[in-house]
Amino acid sequence: MSDPFFQPVSGFDLPRFAGVPTFMRLPHVGLEDPRLAEVQIGLIGAPWDGGTTNRPGPRHGPRQLRDMSTMIRAQNGATGVRPFELANCADLGDVGPNPASVEDSLQRMTSFYNQVLEAGIVPLTAGGDHLCSLPILRSIAKKHGAVGMIHFDSHTDLFDSYFGGTQYTHGTPFRRAVEEGLLDPKRVVQIGIRGTAYDFEDRDFAESVGIRVIAIEEFHQRGVTDVMAEAKEVAGAGPTYVSYDIDFVDPAYAPGTGTPEVGGPNSFQALQVARMLDRVNIVGADLVEVSPPFDQSGGTAFLGVSILFEMLCNMALAFRQS
Repeated sequence: MSDPFFQPVSGFDLPRFAGVPTFMRLPHVGLEDPRLAEVQIGLIGAPWDGGTTNRPGPRHGPRQLRDMSTMIRAQNGATGVRPFELANCADLGDVGPNPASVEDSLQRMTSFYNQVLEAGIVPLTAGGDHLCSLPILRSIAKKHGAVGMIHFDSHTDLFDSYFGGTQYTHGTPFRRAVEEGLLDPKRVVQIGIRGTAYDFEDRDFAESVGIRVIAIEEFHQRGVTDVMAEAKEVAGAGPTYVSYDIDFVDPAYAPGTGTPEVGGPNSFQALQVARMLDRVNIVGADLVEVSPPFDQSGGTAFLGVSILFEMLCNMALAFRQS
């Protein structure tokens, strides 16, 4: 049993609709908190969508995700894993973005995650739009060097620019990450790619640098188990980042996102792929693009935090096995 301080508040002690919502009812431990050094996995909000090119709203995602996360209990119903007994987990609060400046927000996020990584904490982030992944990867690579990545999405986010030269949008983070040497492209796999396109510039770039792209047609034909076996093989045993865009899931199950694409996995498959990240050397992960204005009921956010919990279980298992 880990330190009781790091256990979530039980619904038997305080109803889940009561109290101040933190991620999964965990203690809030800020970067200046004297107990920060004891945290092993930190859940972080990135309330920023300055990279969004069409439907805004993911800046409100972390708040709705926190609220819906009060529904999460302490034990995984499928695997039996009790992550909060395997690792000290805490809500580290939100990164404070600058809503008027993309560049300053990127710097603020990198500075925040530098502190998290320097404290020896593995970050699990709730976004925010997908550009949030870039500053996180800058901090991750500062500690681990170029990492592999398992990426669930309906888009590759490998485009070069938007509107004839804008380099930093939610459609470009992984192009920049490869160019900056943050990702080892030969250890990157992208799963679920689909939808209409302006062109295949992103796919051509992926092929040119060795990124493995698994389109949704292949995903459905082969099935979750086979695809995830390959994903883990591509990532290998080295440090790996996991990035999960909620629009990987079909909008029938997750309508609350900015750029939905039909034909995706159902909600069970969405949980399955995260559950099958076992034995991946995860050095950081995120769940992005939950946009509450497009699903005010919170159903998309509830699926999002359920996916975060599956990822957390695998991250916590690594502490037991180390």
